[in-house]
Amino acid sequence: MSSYERIAELPLEIESLGFEGRELQFNEEFTRATTLIQLHGPDGETGVGEDVVYDEIDHVNLQADGPKTIDLAGSYTLDSFSKRLDETELFPAPPVRGEVSELYRRWAFESAALDLALTQAGRSLADVLEREPHPLNFVVSMRLGSFPPNDEPEKPDRVLRLLERYPGTKLKLDPTNQWTRELVDVLVGTGAIDSLDLKGQYKGTVVDVETDPELYRMVIEAFPDAWLEDPDVSEQTKALLDPVSDRVTWDAPIHSVADVLDRPWRPRMVNIKPSRFGPLSNLFEMYDWCEREGVQAYGGGQTELGPGRGHIQYLASLFHPDTPNDTAPSGYNEPELPDGLLTSPLEPSIAPAGFRWQQ
Repeated sequence: MSSYERIAELPLEIESLGFEGRELQFNEEFTRATTLIQLHGPDGETGVGEDVVYDEIDHVNLQADGPKTIDLAGSYTLDSFSKRLDETELFPAPPVRGEVSELYRRWAFESAALDLALTQAGRSLADVLEREPHPLNFVVSMRLGSFPPNDEPEKPDRVLRLLERYPGTKLKLDPTNQWTRELVDVLVGTGAIDSLDLKGQYKGTVVDVETDPELYRMVIEAFPDAWLEDPDVSEQTKALLDPVSDRVTWDAPIHSVADVLDRPWRPRMVNIKPSRFGPLSNLFEMYDWCEREGVQAYGGGQTELGPGRGHIQYLASLFHPDTPNDTAPSGYNEPELPDGLLTSPLEPSIAPAGFRWQQ
């Protein structure tokens, strides 16, 4: 039985919907907004998912007009609910970023439905999947420069402050065109870098990095054990990447098994971000394929501000707990690093019913 088949026939009763906004201001230029999707059952139960669409106007429109335009009340199985979503317009106005935003929002509704169906059944996801949650290894993901980027050389200060307060933390960093040899030497000296997100698969976004073969050469040589995520594979870079293709991983292009098979090299490791897959059926097919084919996976997030972070931690603890999961507790994303954050590995803390990570 596939992982999806184990959950597909769970009964689901929805009486009403709710939408609750969350936001966190990182600086004057960037405020992260998300929306909690709340599916209410007839007996007071609530299932919650988190919409991680990046454009704030999409959240404003959903919170203002969603209650008037989206009606999902009824009796379903999880699978029939997913089919209902195929026929439902989840954006009161067209999304700013099109298809990728549609997948993010679809994940929010489907994860909320999974939470509600499990709550109504009085069972946990671990129980239904017959998987044991394990302590969750995580890395902390960050960009060292300003956001959005400027032309100032980047400094290691943020990394050094983090490691001083939380020694032993492992990191996933975004090399940019502002990295220098001096910066790289300091980072190498920390011994903390597990993976490097080259952002070569992003085009027309605020996180774009201009492809620079010398930057690729520098970080490939300086960090010989680090994973190399989302390089731009071009005439300029392919000769550099071919010898280290077993270290190349993928994130932004991966929405299905077919996308993995379409990569230039068969990966040893992929980043599975649940929100990129949309329907639960696509996500669980990916988990099963990786397990069957011997491809490792690590989890990734979208700067979730609410229970969506717990969802990706829960899934990682069930399917790939020991890899460099980009699933650190949300406090690590805050502009001012809080005291008392949990460190890696996270002990499993799942609710007895529902799709809930309780930390």
